[in-house]
Amino acid sequence: MAFFRQSSVQGKSFPLERTDAEWRSSLPPESYRVLRQHGTERPGSSTLNHEKRPGHFHCAGCGQALFDAATKYESGTGWPSFFAPLEGAVGTRVDRTLFMVRTEVHCANCGGHLGHVFPDGPAPTGLRYCMNGAAMAFESANKS
Repeated sequence: MAFFRQSSVQGKSFPLERTDAEWRSSLPPESYRVLRQHGTERPGSSTLNHEKRPGHFHCAGCGQALFDAATKYESGTGWPSFFAPLEGAVGTRVDRTLFMVRTEVHCANCGGHLGHVFPDGPAPTGLRYCMNGAAMAFESANKS
């Protein structure tokens, strides 16, 4: 099953690399904590939970497009959830923190921590990409 297969995006090298000081100075504190320190925002705290317009969700660190809004759904978890990322936009790696094994999702361009993916999502993929809103920005398709 593809869910458990590690992404080809491995290691510590990404197309966009910055020093910790550069990340710290370019990101709001909460985004830095989530993207660069693998933090998690409080459930229900993101304004992106309620975003329903057509458009794309981008990495708040580097601007890479990650998810089409058409793949977003209400999972009831308190975090923005998607059933599929854009092709090549994210990578995964095994996360063994908190005394459990999960699959971490990160931006394929800058390596920023976005959230986790779980095998309890809706069709057609059966996956739930549970993302931190602080790790993303939304760009509406209707730029008016």
